[in-house]
Amino acid sequence: MDRSEIIIIGAGLAGSVAALALARRGRKVMLIAGDRKTDDRRTTALMDQSVRFLDRLGLWDGLKPKASALATMQIIDGTKRLLRAPPVAFRSSEIGLAAFGYNFTNADLLNAFSKAVDLEPNITVIHSNASAIVFSANDVAVTLADDRQIEGELVVGADGRGSLTRQTAGVSLKTWSYPQSALVLNFAHELPHDNVSTEFHTETGPFTQVPLSGKRSSLVWVVEPQEAKRLAELPLGALSQLIEERMQSLLGKVTVEPGVQYWPLSGMTATRYGKGRAVFIGEAAHAFPPIGAQGLNLSLRDIMTLEDLVGAEPDRPLGEEIGARFDRRRKVDVLSRTASVDLLNRSLLSAFLPVQMVRAAGLHVLSQFSPVRHFVMREGVAPGKGFGAFREMVKGKILSRQPS
Repeated sequence: MDRSEIIIIGAGLAGSVAALALARRGRKVMLIAGDRKTDDRRTTALMDQSVRFLDRLGLWDGLKPKASALATMQIIDGTKRLLRAPPVAFRSSEIGLAAFGYNFTNADLLNAFSKAVDLEPNITVIHSNASAIVFSANDVAVTLADDRQIEGELVVGADGRGSLTRQTAGVSLKTWSYPQSALVLNFAHELPHDNVSTEFHTETGPFTQVPLSGKRSSLVWVVEPQEAKRLAELPLGALSQLIEERMQSLLGKVTVEPGVQYWPLSGMTATRYGKGRAVFIGEAAHAFPPIGAQGLNLSLRDIMTLEDLVGAEPDRPLGEEIGARFDRRRKVDVLSRTASVDLLNRSLLSAFLPVQMVRAAGLHVLSQFSPVRHFVMREGVAPGKGFGAFREMVKGKILSRQPS
């Protein structure tokens, strides 16, 4: 029977980065990759904190040529309601950053991560699926689809919403759904995007354009399920015209690329993020709509926490308490981000006038008061950073008013 310190189940974006992070802390890792999927047409925006983490892992140089900077993020109220919010623009230069983050195709990310995994001496890749997991006080045993067995001190579930790891550990889910689907596509455009991402708020949800390299962008268009199906089945020329109109021709003529997809919107969170000798990361732990660029960024923070727990004493065996420690460390971040995305999405759907008033007032405050806007920007880039900067600002104002 083969043995490793850490067994990671799932070699998607989260699983691959977790394997690299833990291996480079000196841990022996087995990555159960199964059949790697490469036909992912979606894109992912990685915020500054995530980019710095990938840079520390030595991945940024390979990714940089594929990156498109997000220097400005603007919100435009595209509803036809009585109370409409003013436009709001968030500029990374206001908080001392060249960009909030960078947008990539998922295929480019996965290719870069996979190449790095294959070159890492502390990682053994197993091209088989996990079929069973058995936990004991001293180790974890994983049986593969080809009947091989491997043992380890810790199993990391990066195996998606239907996670075998989470289910075997006896951890349940809280799930919910929305009356929406997300149309996902890439498109070319006549005018340069100038590294500006634009999010139109509509009655059915966000319509969000995010820059890609060159005169190209990705789009997430949240609509009712039947409308998503109708839009996906339109000829590309007709869909291109609709998107140009919805974008108010901000980028000129639009040409939608083949590969339009749509996904029902739903959310889930595990009731625990770790238990015993198991931890759950990425969509094995949490998933929510593609709103606010939170998905992979939240997953990378899972990995940063796990790296911190596992790498603090690299020569020490991993104890049975690691799952509980990971769970305690991740709860506040995951639950707060899940709640904020849910609240934003539901506020757009609500026809209740007081809800519309609160949303419009909130965007007005962001547009007019730079300290609040800066706080929101810093929190979006790196949770906790906004509070620290806000405390320093208040302290500075108090000190400046004191007599010398």
